[in-house]
Amino acid sequence: MGEWLVPALAVLYYVFILAISVSILLENRNPPKTIAYLLVLILLPGIGIIVFIFFGQDFRKRKIFSRKALTDDKLIASWMDELVMSFERSESMARTYLQDKVKIAKMLIRDDRAVMTLQNEVEILRNGEVFFPRLMEDIREAHHHIHFEFYIFEDDHTGNEVIDLLAKRAKEGVEVRFVYDYVGSQALRSSSIQKLKEAGVVVYPFMPVIFPSFTSRANYRNHRKIVVIDGKIGYVGGINISDRYRNDEYSKGVYWRDTHLRIHGEAVKSLQINFKLTWNFVTGSSIDTSEPYFPKHIEVDSYKLMQIAASGPDSDWASLMHAYFMAITTADDYVYIGTPYLIPNEQIITALTTAALSGLDVRILIPRESDSRLVQAASMSYVKRLLQAGVRVFLYTKGFFHAKTMVVDDMLGMIGTANMDYRSFDINFEITALVYDPGFANEMRKQFEEDLEDAIEVDLSRWDKRSIPLRLLESGARLLAPIL
Repeated sequence: MGEWLVPALAVLYYVFILAISVSILLENRNPPKTIAYLLVLILLPGIGIIVFIFFGQDFRKRKIFSRKALTDDKLIASWMDELVMSFERSESMARTYLQDKVKIAKMLIRDDRAVMTLQNEVEILRNGEVFFPRLMEDIREAHHHIHFEFYIFEDDHTGNEVIDLLAKRAKEGVEVRFVYDYVGSQALRSSSIQKLKEAGVVVYPFMPVIFPSFTSRANYRNHRKIVVIDGKIGYVGGINISDRYRNDEYSKGVYWRDTHLRIHGEAVKSLQINFKLTWNFVTGSSIDTSEPYFPKHIEVDSYKLMQIAASGPDSDWASLMHAYFMAITTADDYVYIGTPYLIPNEQIITALTTAALSGLDVRILIPRESDSRLVQAASMSYVKRLLQAGVRVFLYTKGFFHAKTMVVDDMLGMIGTANMDYRSFDINFEITALVYDPGFANEMRKQFEEDLEDAIEVDLSRWDKRSIPLRLLESGARLLAPIL
């Protein structure tokens, strides 16, 4: 009987593979992603199934996550409805001010209920050495609550400073809630978590997995970096809690270029709502929507029109990808993009190449050396097509470029957590601030141009002369781009 066991198991295995393949085909995903998964299943027996289990399931369609709390909470729904109606009533005025950018705002309102707020002060924070002192200052000044949500939190020198201060504030009576991604923050020691809990900080991991060390790119990670203090001050951007971001004696040698945004004003309520949704998911309980968490009046000294847009498996649409696409396609003069990973889908490639071919100044800044060789190789495979269309591509040489930014026409500036890749657009939980303001956009453009001084521009003729083995490596990595 034993001689039949191996053939029988082989037959069962291939029937299982066939069933998964049929399931993938019936989901009608985009062709590159479908082909990538089918290749992995066929060419990597056994491993292919594991890859599909970790990376291939579409939680957005299966509705494992839900944003239903947005409409269930009457106070939040009322606030959002009021702002949406206000925007619709004054749309003609908004169109005069925003011109074609009003299309982005309308799309995000319908796509993600990303309401437009005006009473906001914003501050661009360049690198961790600026971000961390500013953050610590605001934590020290907190009166009622501090909400923390980070992809990477390491208990190195920087992390321990933050842990000590959060513990101190919790002991002083400030409510502190802390969410960390279980995979991204796998270096966070249990002793540090226990220290926070003993001080009164309420700590929860986001989607724990059994073997985080072996699933560093497991699907549906919480890639957001959100801080909300007293419902009035908020932070969002690319910087995580780690020494590597601060470029001083505590960093690990590589210069880390990143961008974060500090917000004081009405838009912080949108950050609070997104934190509340995460908290609902990880704890099964809700955060109150009373005055301390959602203050009715926030005094500000300046006014910046802005939206907070989020996307992930809990949203019906790939909202941030749509925002990028529309920002590029409605541009009149220029589009400047900074991203550490360049693995765009066909929609974004088409938008970029069409914009460049129409005569717009389209520039993309990426790192010359990445923290992932495979992802870097895949990124490089897209450069030639972009160059051929007239997109100018720059490689940052001073260190690792990690900022996720876009500035368009001296009118729109975007700072957030989303990279220009499949994972950020369609898989991870991401969040981005869109600021519709000429002064803000002009400041972002100047910072982008300063970064270009530490970069080299890619020349198409020289790019074509690279070695065949290198180009083959890049092309091979590109086949896996939809699941990287």
